Amino acid sequence: MSPSEEAATGDLGFGLRASFVKDPLFDRSRRDGKRYASAVSGVFWARRYYRLLWLVDAIVVFSVAAFAQVARFGFENAFVIVGGFRVGYFPISLAIAGAWMVALGVYRSRDKQVVGIGPDEYKRVFSATIVLLGLLNMACVVFEIEIARGYVALVFPLGCLGLMTSRWTLRRWLTRQRVHGHYLSRVVVLGAPEEVRYVINQIEKKSGPIYKVVGVALQGPQQPPSLMVNGKAVPVVADIYSVVHAVAATDADAVIIAGQVEGGSTYIQELGWQLEESSTELILTTGLTNVAGPRIHSRPVEGLPLMHVELPQYAGAKHAMKRVLDIILSAAALVVLLPVFAVLAVLIRRDSPGPVIFRQERIGRRGQTFVMFKFRSMVETAEQDLAELLEQNEGAGLLFKMEHDPRVTRVGRWMRHYSLDELPQFLNVFLGDMSLVGPRPPLQREVDGYERHVHRRLYIKPGLTGMWQINGRSELNWQDSVRLDLYYVENWSIVGDIIILWRTARAMIRPVGAY
Repeated sequence: MSPSEEAATGDLGFGLRASFVKDPLFDRSRRDGKRYASAVSGVFWARRYYRLLWLVDAIVVFSVAAFAQVARFGFENAFVIVGGFRVGYFPISLAIAGAWMVALGVYRSRDKQVVGIGPDEYKRVFSATIVLLGLLNMACVVFEIEIARGYVALVFPLGCLGLMTSRWTLRRWLTRQRVHGHYLSRVVVLGAPEEVRYVINQIEKKSGPIYKVVGVALQGPQQPPSLMVNGKAVPVVADIYSVVHAVAATDADAVIIAGQVEGGSTYIQELGWQLEESSTELILTTGLTNVAGPRIHSRPVEGLPLMHVELPQYAGAKHAMKRVLDIILSAAALVVLLPVFAVLAVLIRRDSPGPVIFRQERIGRRGQTFVMFKFRSMVETAEQDLAELLEQNEGAGLLFKMEHDPRVTRVGRWMRHYSLDELPQFLNVFLGDMSLVGPRPPLQREVDGYERHVHRRLYIKPGLTGMWQINGRSELNWQDSVRLDLYYVENWSIVGDIIILWRTARAMIRPVGAY
């Protein structure tokens, strides 16, 4: 080992050499710290991306304000009366754009914790816009300011659309960068081996990476050189009492504590104090699997942090809004897709004998049965032939699936590949038997085999699409299919439904696991 290699390796303080330093990114950081930081460091990318977001937001809101003024008044010298003074629309536009930037900052729409993943970033942008519009209306009433309605009707919808579009575009760019290993937060995962494996597995399964696990810190007397996770060796860089030194050595941006650790809350508190000096984040896993963030609220009582978990709601105004959205979108889809229905009907009839529409009894909300419609993609005797194929089942758990099912017709094969056979279910949605988004509609024989907790899938209407549709479909195992459906049942939202519909459209163009 050369002197430079020996200096780079070092000792972690508990008898183990730091095998993680063989990572070429780590070696390069010693040679060129700035280049390394720009490529890998979570702290660096967060600051850089924050500045980029701030600049793009400013360009959008000031441009939209200027456009709305010109579109409404042209280049004439329009003005409003404010407190007895004539004020032109140019300073009004500047004031609205500036207040908009402040609102986006107050709602923390550029925080590292929300940008780049999940719907929370879009929710904060939308909330900041709506609150600003409300405050502007209140100010106009209190101070008797008459701002042209046409100007307001232009600036806020266009501004909100522009902000959402720019955030989506930047997110796409950020995701591409992260796929190549850039703009990731480097983390060390700490805890018992099994819980560490679970956390790393969940991080790696998440579409659109956020974290790069640079090492693990295990509790226990024996410290192996590495921990196997999904067939890959993750270096063990510390035990739980020397993790601070490992954080410095690996340039980690955060420590994730997986489950319970020795020392409990006292250990966590002291670790947090030690990490403060390096501005390293401390992230705790709650153990509340399948509970979405908006349902979790922290309320400190005399220094004791209490975590409140809202119970899921299965009725009320939010569900009424979901039904209204179902009616509007399904009705529009049925009208727009009529020519497609006609073409598919002709192809099905010419391909094989039998009806165009396949009707099957499925189980809906609260165990009620309904007839689900699909374009027929199998031979007419498919139900009778099923018994002979049960031994060849490739499906997950209670589901029957065969990648090369002999019952599927030639036209049916490509219809199933692009999910075109599901289109008649828009009629089920319009009639109220199904929703646009929800759990997969099960057969009676599947429900009969449900474990007790799986019956929670029936608390809401089944969906034309859902989390199972955008996460691999037939490639999902039974446990993952149940987990995704139960997560949706307890945590769904209107914004989440819109995101699932958008991702479903993308999945139809680039299908995965559809057969």
